[in-house]
Amino acid sequence: MSKIRTLRSNDIPHLLDLSTAAGWNQTAADWERLLHLCRDNCWGIEIDGRVVSSTTAIRYASDLAWIGMVLTHPEYRKRGLASSLMQHAIDDVRKDVKWIKLDASDEGKPIYEKLGFVEETHLQRWRRPAGPADRLSSYMVHDYIVDPSFDRAYFGAYRIPLLNSLRRDGGSSFVMGYGYAMTRPGALASYFGPCVVRTSEAARALLEDAIAKHQDKDMFWDLFAGNRDAVKLAREYGFQPVRHLTRMALRCDPDVVPMLRNESSVFAIAGFEYG
Repeated sequence: MSKIRTLRSNDIPHLLDLSTAAGWNQTAADWERLLHLCRDNCWGIEIDGRVVSSTTAIRYASDLAWIGMVLTHPEYRKRGLASSLMQHAIDDVRKDVKWIKLDASDEGKPIYEKLGFVEETHLQRWRRPAGPADRLSSYMVHDYIVDPSFDRAYFGAYRIPLLNSLRRDGGSSFVMGYGYAMTRPGALASYFGPCVVRTSEAARALLEDAIAKHQDKDMFWDLFAGNRDAVKLAREYGFQPVRHLTRMALRCDPDVVPMLRNESSVFAIAGFEYG
């Protein structure tokens, strides 16, 4: 097997080939963001001068490492490349964080279970076709300024570098005193998320704002299947479920307490690669 190595910016054309072949929504800018935020925690396997498998691990301080972009080119699957990269990632980050988490496809879930991950909750990807939406909310929406304490209280870990990067590269807005949402371009569809709010009506206002800004393209929205208010809003605004994933967790310290989970206020995650 070829050696695992750290990924670099000049690998992005190959990495984009991987995500495109898998039918994923990442753009070159998304890969660039990951390489910047993860720094030395993006790995790949190169064969014949081409990166054919990848894994990333973004650290949220010492609370959490998030594993994503577990990809292998179709021509190189069933060789154990993804499993090797996953084990490498776990070994690298587990000594510095309390938890490791990821969002697993049905195909990937058995691999992660063998590595010690356990099921935590369920997620769904919803898709809305391009087009406008009726404005029903009376809330005023403003440009968002990242608030570290607000986000951590609901997400459970410090992820301000990620939020600052998403804010620079995409759209962001908030309802005063009630929460925020972000959007960004995608290869297949615009993306709504993260969205962290105190009420479903605030989520409605932020969703309407997002749709208005991206009505010329389909939109993806990744939400917790158990958040009934989010599911209700998604249906009301013309979204349909298109994909299911399982959130899984690996405890790195046997004595560490479970992480805060507030799924009722997280109306949209930041992405399967971010949590």
